[in-house]
Amino acid sequence: MKLSVVMAVFNGAAVLPATLDSILAQTEGDFELIVVDDGSTDATPAILANYAARDARIRVVTQANAGLTRALIRGCAEARSEIIARHDCGDRSRPERFARQLTLLAEGAAVVSCATRFVDPEGDLLYIARADGEEVRRSLLADDALHIHALPHHGSAMFRRDAYARAGGYRAEFRAAQDLDLWIRIARDGGTFVIADDVLYDATVDPRSISGSARAAQVRLTEIAVALRDGHGSLSDAAAVTPPPITPRGEAAALYFIGKCLLQQRNPKGRRYLREAVKRDPWHWRAWLSLFGVR
Repeated sequence: MKLSVVMAVFNGAAVLPATLDSILAQTEGDFELIVVDDGSTDATPAILANYAARDARIRVVTQANAGLTRALIRGCAEARSEIIARHDCGDRSRPERFARQLTLLAEGAAVVSCATRFVDPEGDLLYIARADGEEVRRSLLADDALHIHALPHHGSAMFRRDAYARAGGYRAEFRAAQDLDLWIRIARDGGTFVIADDVLYDATVDPRSISGSARAAQVRLTEIAVALRDGHGSLSDAAAVTPPPITPRGEAAALYFIGKCLLQQRNPKGRRYLREAVKRDPWHWRAWLSLFGVR
C-alpha cells in the first residue's frame, strides 16, 4: 500500500464519524488507517468496530489510556507503509489531500504538509494557516523558543517512515509539543520540508483541547525541545512537564480565542463564544471588553 494513516482517539465519539468519512473518501484510496483507541470510555470503540467491519483498510489498536504521544508511537510502530500520514480526530481532510501530498513526497521531501483551515466546532472559519517549507526548516534549526514555528498543523503532516526512524520518532517524554520536537530532529538530520499552498486540511479548534492551562505546558516543552536542539537541557526535563487537567479558566481562554477569531471574520456568532467565556471565568476581562465593543 502507498500510505499508512495514523490517528489517535480518546472519547471522540461525537466527532469521530465525520473524521473517518473524510479519510475514507480520499481520491487516493490505497492506504491503511491505523486508529489507536487510547482507552476511550464513550461510544468510540463501538463506532470504530462498525467502521472496521465495513472497510478492511481500518485497523483498530486498543490500549489503556496513555496520552496522545504514546498513542502515536504505537500507531507509527504498527504502520506497514513507507509513508505515514497523520490525522487528528475531529478534523477533516479534503478529498485530494493524500494524492497531493504523496506527489510532493515523491519529489524528495522528508515531510510535507499543507495550508490548513482552522474552524470552530460548528465548522465556521476562524483563520487559514500557511507556511513555507524552507522557512519552516530554517526556523526549526535556528529560531529561539519564542519565535520558532513549524507546520500549519500536526494533523496535516505526511512523512517518510525512514526519516521518522532516523530521527528517533516521537519521544514519550514530550506529552505536548511532540511534533515540534520531532520536526527539529528531522531537520537536523537533513530532512527537507514542503508545504502545499492548497487548503487540504480542516482543523477544529476545540475549547477543551487548547485550554490556557495546557498552553503553559506547551510553551515549556517548546523551550525544552529548543534547548535539546542547542545541546543543553535533558529529556528528564521534558518528562517532568505534565499538562494539567482542563479547567473552566482554561476553557474560557479558548472560548475567548474562538470568539475573537470569529469576530475578525465578521461572524456575529463570536459574541456567543465571548459570553460562554465569561460564564466559565467571570474575571476574564478581555472577554468582557470585547463584549462591550472595546478592542
